[in-house]
Amino acid sequence: MVKVGEHITLDILGANKDYSPTFYEKLVYKIAKAAKVEVLNIKYHKFEPQGFTLVALLAESHISFHTFPEKGITSFDFFTCGKKPPSVAIDIIKKEIKHNRIVIKNFDRDDTFLYDDIYSTPGQKKFYVVKDVLEDFTSKVGQHIEILSLEEFGKALFIDGELQVSEKDENLYSGTFVKSATKLNPANLNAAIIGGGDGGVARECLSKNFHSIDWFELDPEVVRVCRKHLTKVENKAKESNSVTCLWGDAFESIKTIKNSKYDKIFVDLNDDQYCIDLAAKNMKNLKRILKPGGVITAQVGSQDKKPKQVKNWLNVLEKNFGNTTLNRVYIPSFDCGWNFASSVFKS
Repeated sequence: MVKVGEHITLDILGANKDYSPTFYEKLVYKIAKAAKVEVLNIKYHKFEPQGFTLVALLAESHISFHTFPEKGITSFDFFTCGKKPPSVAIDIIKKEIKHNRIVIKNFDRDDTFLYDDIYSTPGQKKFYVVKDVLEDFTSKVGQHIEILSLEEFGKALFIDGELQVSEKDENLYSGTFVKSATKLNPANLNAAIIGGGDGGVARECLSKNFHSIDWFELDPEVVRVCRKHLTKVENKAKESNSVTCLWGDAFESIKTIKNSKYDKIFVDLNDDQYCIDLAAKNMKNLKRILKPGGVITAQVGSQDKKPKQVKNWLNVLEKNFGNTTLNRVYIPSFDCGWNFASSVFKS
């Protein structure tokens, strides 16, 4: 991490007293003395009918006040690259400005950034701490692809803002996915993988000694960047003679597959309603290429965060197969349990 300074913002609530600009100018010098920073210049602008902005230029950056008398709020901002933290201003401001409450936000200014977790809620914001951005582009099929180096979870694939896999715990995802199917039927001759561009499921199938694996993937650019950056995830699965990659729309491609070819089908699509509907629409063809006694397994998302979508996936499988087994694993990088639903094809 390359740190360039520290930043603090205070929103002073219940600041109903109308202090003069001169008062705030004196306050700046008091804060500067405590923080051991040098004031180079101070400028302010008074608004009509009320309120003003004051900015102090420091040798070490800046201090500012902005007042909102109509709201009873005064906002304070202090960024410094000095040796003392800007938080020294807090006790001074608490003592000098009459208030009800102060909202404090304090953070480092550096080369890391916070990536918003797509599952955050208005009441609970969560972020991934990002050390570096290794890839950031939109693929030819329209997916926003990012490979980020995360502080806690290592290199990770994000598609359209959502974490797909991370180096640290991808084995929990792919391992549970494949095991969910193989424990229902030990026959490991032929497998089909629909999606799974990171290559983890293909790798796990190879570890279970499948003779033949057809990997149906829409976006070759996902596979390319994962092979480049997430080498431990894919682990050269694409290079194996047992793996055949079929690019493009998987549900179009499977129309050419012969009947009863696969012992296992792994559906590694998004857990959103669009993909649920897509799978449901093509379930007849999926059943056609599955052997009697074969197993179809889908990643269906999190019951913790999207219970309705998990239920919708289960309804699709129950309707078409009449039996469903649900397996769950906690994945730290997802910060929740993740579910895999399996059904046996009983012809």
